[in-house]
Amino acid sequence: MSEKPKPIRIINSVAPIRVCDNGGWTDTWFAEHGKVFNIGVYPYVEVQVEVFPREAQPDRIVLFAENYGQRYVVHPDAPTFEKHPLLEAAIQYMRVPKNVALQISIYSEAPAGCSTGTSAAVSVALIGALDCLTPGRMTPHEVAAAAHAVEVQLLKQQSGIQDQLCSAYGGINFIDMHHYPHATVSQIQVPNSVWWELERRLALVFLGKSHSSSAVHEMVIRDLEDAGPSSPRLEALRQTAVMARDAVYAGDFVALGRSMILNTEAQGDLHPDLISADARQLIEIARRGGALGWKVNGAGGEGGSITLLCGALSSEKRALIREIEEANPLFRNIPIYLSRFGLRQWEQQITS
Repeated sequence: MSEKPKPIRIINSVAPIRVCDNGGWTDTWFAEHGKVFNIGVYPYVEVQVEVFPREAQPDRIVLFAENYGQRYVVHPDAPTFEKHPLLEAAIQYMRVPKNVALQISIYSEAPAGCSTGTSAAVSVALIGALDCLTPGRMTPHEVAAAAHAVEVQLLKQQSGIQDQLCSAYGGINFIDMHHYPHATVSQIQVPNSVWWELERRLALVFLGKSHSSSAVHEMVIRDLEDAGPSSPRLEALRQTAVMARDAVYAGDFVALGRSMILNTEAQGDLHPDLISADARQLIEIARRGGALGWKVNGAGGEGGSITLLCGALSSEKRALIREIEEANPLFRNIPIYLSRFGLRQWEQQITS
């Protein structure tokens, strides 16, 4: 039996997901300009690339989508994408050198369809890892732009820019999109005491159903396109991002919670179905339980998740989470930690 070939390099990359995206919907082509506040958190997406000489394995690129238990050969020059279009498109976009063979593993502890920018984090982590195969390094902003291009250019999907930027930069961000898709990212620096307290108060609750774009989203997009970038509904969303930024700088958690509530209400003003029945059930429990704020993550609609901002006592936060999980068997708390870093890439030493 021939010995299994050993990689000549192992490249690792991780990228955080995103919660509490105040101002979402304004980072889009139809909004033209926007403001978004968001927070990068763990659990992150992990990518590991084993690099072999081209002659060491018969297939040039083998992809292991670990969450789905699927391992298959990717043909980067194929005219269509098959099992996981996002992954395959990112590989095609990065033009893998032809003198190497790769085994790529991708894993995330965040549930698929959680509305926390997981697909963007996958793209950012994968592009970041593949970037290590060639000389020079892309900046975080360039990686985010590449991940966005994969979605809108290769896959022809609707996509704002905030998820990719948050995953590439990490931390607490204020994104000012002056003209789609061009934006500046200001990372909000606060004392450790504010950072730790924000981390302690936040909770992420998965509604138990995968979020996917729907006819409701297409209807909202058509509506907003007709209304134009100066639509009062878009402006209301932009203002919640400014409120959240100022509240975090001030360490004012009551004001931050209020900005989250106003953003969720503004989402509902776009279309009532963007706040699902499950989301309304969870929000009512959070309201009774003394939460300071709640934000339906992402664009809203069926499935997905909600970010909660809890009060001063940890025991009350734990009691609230227990009540939420007991109220609906699908609801599940996902432990999160604020990410001080965005995309990280490093090589693992090969030992015999």
